[in-house]
Amino acid sequence: MPDSASERARLEQDAELDPEDDKLVILARSARARNQAAEGAAVRDTDGRTYAATTVRLPSFALTALQAAVAAAVSSGAENLEAAAIVTDEPLFDQASVHAVRDLAEKAPIYRADPSGAVREVLRQS
Repeated sequence: MPDSASERARLEQDAELDPEDDKLVILARSARARNQAAEGAAVRDTDGRTYAATTVRLPSFALTALQAAVAAAVSSGAENLEAAAIVTDEPLFDQASVHAVRDLAEKAPIYRADPSGAVREVLRQS
């Protein structure tokens, strides 16, 4: 769960996503399936560019899928994010993932979807 008192998680079972946010879930889901990874993630920068990634586990380092997507965005010149999405079986957000997004965007929504693409939770800064 979020460790910040001002950030709250709420279930969004029947919420309609903005088409651009839905695209993030689709990209994250596709990356996860393509790499047969535990997690897939995607972020959108303020220029509308999207970046997708999966969990990285190497002997020398590891990144969550969202950390990898944020790293891809930053290495491509992104300075801020509009939104992020992660597709995972996990029931909670990983704090390292949340912090990676918050390093660039304090108020960007972060969507957590299950492997079917159904959004189960959204973190929003209040």
